[in-house]
Amino acid sequence: MMNIFLVGIGGAIGSIARYLMVAVIGRAFYVGSFPLGTLAVNVLGCFTIAFIGALAADKINLTADLRVLLFTGILGGFTTFSAFGYETFYFLETSHFLLAFLNILANLILGLGAILLGHWLGRNLF
Repeated sequence: MMNIFLVGIGGAIGSIARYLMVAVIGRAFYVGSFPLGTLAVNVLGCFTIAFIGALAADKINLTADLRVLLFTGILGGFTTFSAFGYETFYFLETSHFLLAFLNILANLILGLGAILLGHWLGRNLF
């Protein structure tokens, strides 16, 4: 039950941070219709999950509760792309190159396929 609470609180913090960052970057650095704010959130999320993950592996001891709050809650609410990036990096770091490639391919193809299907169904079902 505590993990659910930590994920919920962290998710709220991360989601609010994402919303604010996308809004600020979108106003400050307008580049047409390119989603620069989303790109910035994804890159920052990837950097942050890798940085904290490396610190936790080599330098500091994070409790299980703090890991859930930071990784699943805050960073999960901020961007799920960071989890995808970190999981892919883990496969590469542990020499599971086929799994890394399959993870990238599956996320892109299935994710975009789900977008296409959802878009089509949303437009044509009702």
